[in-house]
Amino acid sequence: MREKKGDKQAEQQAEKVKLKQAEKRTEKQAEKQAEKSRTDYISHLDYINHYDSPLGGITLASDGDKLTGLWFDGQKYYGFGMKADYEEKDLPVFDQTKRWLDIYFQGRVPDFMPALELRGTDFRKRVWQILLTIPYGETMTYGQIAGILARGMGLKSMSAQAVGGAVSHNPLSIIVPCHRVLGSDGSLTGYAGGLDKKIRLLELEQVKFKKD
Repeated sequence: MREKKGDKQAEQQAEKVKLKQAEKRTEKQAEKQAEKSRTDYISHLDYINHYDSPLGGITLASDGDKLTGLWFDGQKYYGFGMKADYEEKDLPVFDQTKRWLDIYFQGRVPDFMPALELRGTDFRKRVWQILLTIPYGETMTYGQIAGILARGMGLKSMSAQAVGGAVSHNPLSIIVPCHRVLGSDGSLTGYAGGLDKKIRLLELEQVKFKKD
């Protein structure tokens, strides 16, 4: 009996030791995870900067390396895709973007492109990639974009309305030229930055369009 009782006590003691060891491992894992979370938080901040254009203030956003956002101040969907935590900072990509904008607003075609990071759903990114193919001074209709998408995805057709939703949520105005998208009859339709700005941008590029 005494041996059995002693064995039981030894087992209980061993179990306690295992439990404490498991608790210590859990604590260490929690500490490592907390440290990783803090590191991720710091390294995944967004950064912003500002540019004064002939059409009004513009806010630029970056992940620290690539341009992730460019919005007219106060426009519809302003800051779409930007992280909640950000700080104002001077970055090489902002300097490059400002040089691009300087050249553009002088009525010339920039011969370089800042590094871009498109944030959105796969569908929206497909649409935005098509926008990037529209040359300076030219336009494309929502229907044409829908047709290109449908062919690329192996579909018979694609909703022009769905394309319109993606175009309006473009987070990189001007550089990803959503202002070059018109209605099927050449009308302006909408623009997140405001139709007045869309008109000014198209006039700058000497594009012919149907005025309402």
